[in-house]
Amino acid sequence: MKNTLPLFMAGLLLGTPVMSYAGSGHDHDRAETEQPQSLVHDEQEGDEHTSDGHEENDGHKQVDNDGHGHDESEEENGGVQLSKTQQDLANIQVQTLVKRRMSYQFYAPGEIRTNGYTSYLVSPRVDSVVLKRHVALGDHVEQGQPLITLFSETIAEAQADHRIDNAEWKRVQTLGRKTVGEKRYVAAQAAYEVSYGRLLAFGLSEPAIQQAGNQNFRLGEYTLNAETSGAVLSDDFNQGQRVTAGESLIELANESELWVEARFAPNNQTTFAVGTIADVEVDGVKYRARVSEEAHTIDPVTRTRVVRLLVDNEAHRLHPGMFADVFFSFQTENTVLAIPESALMRSPDGDWTLFIELQKNKFEAKEVELGRSLGDFREIKGIESGSKVVTEGAFFVASEIAKSGFDPHNH
Repeated sequence: MKNTLPLFMAGLLLGTPVMSYAGSGHDHDRAETEQPQSLVHDEQEGDEHTSDGHEENDGHKQVDNDGHGHDESEEENGGVQLSKTQQDLANIQVQTLVKRRMSYQFYAPGEIRTNGYTSYLVSPRVDSVVLKRHVALGDHVEQGQPLITLFSETIAEAQADHRIDNAEWKRVQTLGRKTVGEKRYVAAQAAYEVSYGRLLAFGLSEPAIQQAGNQNFRLGEYTLNAETSGAVLSDDFNQGQRVTAGESLIELANESELWVEARFAPNNQTTFAVGTIADVEVDGVKYRARVSEEAHTIDPVTRTRVVRLLVDNEAHRLHPGMFADVFFSFQTENTVLAIPESALMRSPDGDWTLFIELQKNKFEAKEVELGRSLGDFREIKGIESGSKVVTEGAFFVASEIAKSGFDPHNH
């Protein structure tokens, strides 16, 4: 009671009703003072436990600013809970991943090209002047048919030399080796063969060379004939035009079998064995083609890799320059795990991931290793068969996990 007297006296002097306060305060102070120390410690630990329990309780959710609820335990495990409404709006589709043999296609844009192994460029081998054309664009010609007549001073000199050499050779043959002597006989024969071979090298046919030996033949004129049967694809020249050696005047091509050049991205590592069958579609019509060659270099202009195919064109419905769609069909030898390319996403670290459904409506990111490209699908490793995988709407799942603040690497 010694502590209450000063308080009571102070209350009287100040006119404040402090009895109830002093009494209740006394009881409270005494209760706190006399309370066992272990009980106080237990209460403090209980408060801390309650606080920690609130943070770790699986039944509690946090609400983001955007109104989405995320289970904290799910975030710690790398998952995100999505409602049925969210999945419907994002068109999220889940499929069970199983091993199977994959039939797949590779598509490549292509172009119909002239068969370079059956085509022929007609060009003069010396500087010349065009005198006359014998064929026109689109004509079908046979081997040996005259194409173009030209004139050349070089040819005139060569024909004159051959006329002289031819006459000398005939003379020594008539006189005989013993009469003219060995040296003259051999020299005449050599000169004749050299001048004859020179005219052959200039592109003259054997009948044309023989004809040039006639005294009434106009020296300098010569005619280029078709070296192969085919169609005239180009004839970019005019009569009277002076042309240089090697300049292309006429392009001939046998169009019964043409090339199809399919172009692939340089990072496409698929190999196409010779004889591989493909479907070539041109203007809605499909043709069968087979691989004949595969380039091992990248085109420096288009930055693409070329696969060349042969397509039959006996009906002459295809023409060089036409665009085509090329489809290669394949099937894996063994069963594989494969998913659509659209199901793959990049993680913040740049690794390839997909999303699996751990339990109903809960999704988690899973890192995988990529295998072969199978058309629109991709072979994957690092995931078990039977896993439920998000095949559509992966971007939405990724964004929801990102908004939850989860780092799949726990960085």
